[in-house]
Amino acid sequence: MSQTERLVLMAEDELTQYSTDARKIERLRRKIGISVPPAQQKQVKEELLAEMPDNFLGKLVEEQRQTVALPFWGIAGLGLLFGISLRQPVDFLAPAIAFPIAFNLQKWGWRLQAKRLVINTLEEIENGVKSGNSETNK
Repeated sequence: MSQTERLVLMAEDELTQYSTDARKIERLRRKIGISVPPAQQKQVKEELLAEMPDNFLGKLVEEQRQTVALPFWGIAGLGLLFGISLRQPVDFLAPAIAFPIAFNLQKWGWRLQAKRLVINTLEEIENGVKSGNSETNK
């Protein structure tokens, strides 16, 4: 497992906690500071920035993953409901198609959000180092 993947997994763990972004960044900042050397932090940040989508759909899924996936969950539920109530096997195609789409959209958004959290944390660390260096030079 690469360093980047490990950091994204740590960020996913932080996303499960109900707290503000600032607290998540602060907790993740400690973990990254201990486990990743500064030179490698820049490399990881550049790698993550290259992986982040810059198109409209990617940004929308990152910010509103549940809203984007909701229509597919609805289609899957209605297909299941109609398939059972009307006894039409063809109606079971909707859940077979919509469930994986909705699940993968949610999963993609979750990964993008975790990557963004790592990027924000690495930027906070850089800003802290820069401000710390400027204060010691005074």
